[in-house]
Amino acid sequence: MRDLRDKVAVVTGAASGIGRGMAERFAAEGMKVVLADVEEARLAEAASALERQGAKVVAVRTDVAQAADVDALARRALAAFGGVHVVCNNAGVAAGGPSWTLTPQDWAWVLGVNLWGVIHGVRTFVPILLEQKTEGHVVNTASMAGLVAGPGMAAYNVSKFGVVALSETLQLELRALGAPIGVSVLCPGWVNTRINESERNRPARLAASAPPTAQTETMRQVVANALASGLPPARVAELVVEAIRVDRFYVLTHPEWKPMIAARMDALLNDGQPRFGGPA
Repeated sequence: MRDLRDKVAVVTGAASGIGRGMAERFAAEGMKVVLADVEEARLAEAASALERQGAKVVAVRTDVAQAADVDALARRALAAFGGVHVVCNNAGVAAGGPSWTLTPQDWAWVLGVNLWGVIHGVRTFVPILLEQKTEGHVVNTASMAGLVAGPGMAAYNVSKFGVVALSETLQLELRALGAPIGVSVLCPGWVNTRINESERNRPARLAASAPPTAQTETMRQVVANALASGLPPARVAELVVEAIRVDRFYVLTHPEWKPMIAARMDALLNDGQPRFGGPA
């Protein structure tokens, strides 16, 4: 998809972070934008900011972990703009701690948003894209944690590895059909977002989280510092638009981290042990 002007983009997790960055960039490209998020006040503020810049915007409160909400999002997008061309399944949350300490609620929350949210997005929007018989693109937000598993992030890692697997499968399926629909899997490294504060949007029914330990508190501070010095979301959005235009599948925001992926593959192919970092 080279010509984005007047096309319609749907972005989940659009009230802040990478999602808002993508929404702003799509609007700057002349696209109509459907913003979806569970955080209503920030969603309304993001939509108002884009409207003041002259963008055509619809904001839809959406819990991507709920299939009915994603179906309703699609109906609102079609009612407002008559079609959908770019779908960014981007909403994400994080919970940390040693694997054995994570509660069922931790797993349900993280997998519900990060993985089921993408599953629902694919199930709902890909049939629409196929029926339109026009160019389209699906962008699924995974993470470097979907390519390399680090300690203390089990639920997040599992969710993001799942997004990578789903995206690769979807790409193969659409290519086999000869459909004019591209797929990209976005695998960010550290980006300046508030994902470390995602507990603010955690549903009360899933509130029982792993008890904090000295180790998890240390990790939380390390992550907070890394996020604060991370890439601006606007730069990630630039990479996404470029990927859509050239039909790039893997979108790595930090190519300097590729040695970590190579080290993982080397261990896998040579009967080694998992390790986190570059070559030993």
